[in-house]
Amino acid sequence: MEQTLLFPFAEYWWFYAGFMVFVFAMLALDLGVFHKEAHEVSFKESAIWSVVWVSLALVFNAILYWYASTKFAPDVAKQVGLEFLTGYVIEKSLSVDNIFVFVVVFGYFAIPPKYQHRVLFYGILGALIFRAIFIGIGSVLMQYHMVVLIFGAFLIITGIKMMFQPEKEMDPSKNVVIRTLKKYIPVTPGFHDQSFFVRLNGVLHATPLFVALVFVEFTDIIFAVDSVPAIFAITKEPMIVFTSNIFAILGLRALYFMLAGVVDKFYLLKYGLAVVLIFVGLKMVWLNDAFGGKFPISWSLIIIATCIGSSVAASLLFPQKKEN
Repeated sequence: MEQTLLFPFAEYWWFYAGFMVFVFAMLALDLGVFHKEAHEVSFKESAIWSVVWVSLALVFNAILYWYASTKFAPDVAKQVGLEFLTGYVIEKSLSVDNIFVFVVVFGYFAIPPKYQHRVLFYGILGALIFRAIFIGIGSVLMQYHMVVLIFGAFLIITGIKMMFQPEKEMDPSKNVVIRTLKKYIPVTPGFHDQSFFVRLNGVLHATPLFVALVFVEFTDIIFAVDSVPAIFAITKEPMIVFTSNIFAILGLRALYFMLAGVVDKFYLLKYGLAVVLIFVGLKMVWLNDAFGGKFPISWSLIIIATCIGSSVAASLLFPQKKEN
């Protein structure tokens, strides 16, 4: 069944094009100017970049609200602004799971700190492409109520599993993608500066940096299966899903370098994220219909922020006891 969109792609293709030009310009500035030379990213530098990315997202949110207020009724403009903000908070919160994975991957492959930014840069560049594909597919599938119910049920099951399933130590060497890659491409035992590939004795070899990059890309695809439907539970506007998702991903590298050393302290965060997934799943299968087709977005933002904030606060107030 067709749904009426506020920002249909046919009319707003120019916005998508302009937005991607902005994104790639920022990425070029990041890699070509500020990280032209490989170096270890300090906490101060990552904190500054985190503020920059969050500020850009909030400025965009204000501009989107202003534009919507010139095109639609005031209540619709408010809805648009809150939907972007809620989607951004959801994706930003779920991206913390990526940070746990980055810590494990970089530790397993012994990636030097000065090369980690390069791996994450290209990893996030690939993530932008995959997210765009997923969101494009999702915008079509989410027009069908049965698909909405299926994704909602999937999010509820995922949230319940996250809440009750014990933590498992991740071993990249057992990943089928990594094993397949090593089967067909020889991998050098050591690093060759910050190169992903190197030619030795006339044979092209991948370096551990490339193997780590492949694993980062693969895990992001897995996480996108949760995060993209979660934002579609908040809004049916592909443009809002796309922009909120991209802004959250752009700030992921800075968030990693800022939190990598302390991320294990937020041991209760997984429960907050689990409740969020269950909540957005319930929105898709029940709550939206129960509230006349749309659960209040302001309530959604409050519930999500409370779940994430309380789990972070509880982790800090009640530190995890170290096992001998």
